[in-house]
Amino acid sequence: MSWLENILKSDLEQYRLIAVFITMALESACIPIPSEIVMPYAGHLAAKGSLNIWSATLVASLANLVGSWVAYTAGRLGGRRFIDRYGKYIFLSQKHLAQSERWFQQRGEITVFLSRMLPAVRTFISLPAGIARMDFLKFSFYSFLGSVPWNFALVYLGYIFTDKWEELQRYLHEFNYAAFAGITLLGLAYWLLKKNR
Repeated sequence: MSWLENILKSDLEQYRLIAVFITMALESACIPIPSEIVMPYAGHLAAKGSLNIWSATLVASLANLVGSWVAYTAGRLGGRRFIDRYGKYIFLSQKHLAQSERWFQQRGEITVFLSRMLPAVRTFISLPAGIARMDFLKFSFYSFLGSVPWNFALVYLGYIFTDKWEELQRYLHEFNYAAFAGITLLGLAYWLLKKNR
């Protein structure tokens, strides 16, 4: 068990919904606190009678929304200046910025909604949405909407596998690695196809 997992579990046991809100808000503000530890353990506490599944899901989803506002605002206010100044060092140009804006204008809703249910991607999707100046109300609505099923699924897993916590954590870690590898490969394939076209 990692030191981070120990700290998160201790905070959840002591502060319950307050800890759920703070950790999940930080996760959506681009601080990589793993919801795959926080929310299943909230489910474990729900199985023990210390929390309620629905309260934990709602609080986590609202926290995701608040944290995503922080990242969205950072992207909207400072993202363009960052790309203007440093974009060439990380292979980003004004052309990429224009493509991103078009993407979020045409497909922003579905992109944000689905991204909120993907490991790793869900933590950082708010930044490009802000940089691309996606409509704030639409961003907020779809960000919250996409957070609910993810949070509920993790809480429910922790609830039903409460007596197999270590095993559940191992499976979630493996799922994260596989999902991240799959997303990376899909992104690379898309980029190569687009470049060849």
